[in-house]
Amino acid sequence: MNFQRISALLRKEFTQLARDKKLLPIILIAPVMQLGLMGYAVSVDIKDIAIGVCDQDKSVESRELVEKLVTSGYFTVEYSIDDYNAIQPFLDADRVSMVLVIPHRFGDMIVGHRSATVQVLVDGSEGNTTAIAIGYLNQILGQYSAGILTEVAGGTLPTAGVGTEVRAWYNPELKSRNYMVPGLLVMILLAGTMNLTSMAIVREKEIGTLEQIMVTPITPTELMIGKMIPFTAIASANATVVMTVMVLGFGIPIRGSVPLLIGLSGCFLLTSLGLGLFLSTISRTQQQAMMVGQFFIIQPMMYLSGFAFPIDNMPRILQGISWLIPMRHFLYIVRSLILKGVGIGDLWLQALLLLGMGSVVLAGSVLRFRKKLD
Repeated sequence: MNFQRISALLRKEFTQLARDKKLLPIILIAPVMQLGLMGYAVSVDIKDIAIGVCDQDKSVESRELVEKLVTSGYFTVEYSIDDYNAIQPFLDADRVSMVLVIPHRFGDMIVGHRSATVQVLVDGSEGNTTAIAIGYLNQILGQYSAGILTEVAGGTLPTAGVGTEVRAWYNPELKSRNYMVPGLLVMILLAGTMNLTSMAIVREKEIGTLEQIMVTPITPTELMIGKMIPFTAIASANATVVMTVMVLGFGIPIRGSVPLLIGLSGCFLLTSLGLGLFLSTISRTQQQAMMVGQFFIIQPMMYLSGFAFPIDNMPRILQGISWLIPMRHFLYIVRSLILKGVGIGDLWLQALLLLGMGSVVLAGSVLRFRKKLD
């Protein structure tokens, strides 16, 4: 073993690493960014759950119950709903995660040492979050019931208590797969299309065919369109297969409009394909394109989009940044269409944001591309 040759080889390797200005950020910055995102964004604890209250009693006892929910730190009352029939739009539009319905004569039952039941209507489309929220609510109601024990006949007897009647909308059994499978559809579309397109132009560079394209009269816009169409077809086929498996294999029906879902998927594909093409124009090798896409785009999107962790639990600054994440808006669209069956009236904002982001990213890809070798 010749240590001098090994030393020379080590000097060469470290020199190459130092000269690769695009690889160093991946090595040094990506781990710090991942740690920060996971430390602040990844949390299974739930707090400040947005709820609505339909207080049909408006008694001292009902107000006291609502106050206990608020002071617990788990819930925030965002809306006071007077009409029971007006509850559904609040859950459809994701304005609240839960609505507490306090019935008439609730206060009389408590004062009269009789058990009372409140109704809890929850958005079951986020099964895990909903189950945790129901657990918090039952705990608070248990404490409220314990506080109204009455002394009778020389002993302590629970002469009154508060029970719950829980109705989970959109996902009555609170199955986590009903929440996760639509999210996986989004993840498959993002990862598949972006990884394929991110290597499109880089592959042309590596095998030398980009030089041949350079001598043709093709424009950057034409090249981008020519690269996108095949991958759009592949993505459409993937989406069709995944949705078929979702409906037939997992038994998750698409409650909303399928044509609307397909149309809005096109807006998201503009973004994912555009991001892949942009990566392809700034990378020198296929490996570099995949690493940059994985560490700086796919993983941050997965953490900040609400794919697995509630956005409301994140710090305010990350909640603001999440509005710039296309996956967040498409996840909302997919889950709302599939599980809730809402229409474009509840999704127009997300659709416009996706269309705008896709147009900007695709335009940036075209401007970044130059019909010459770097």
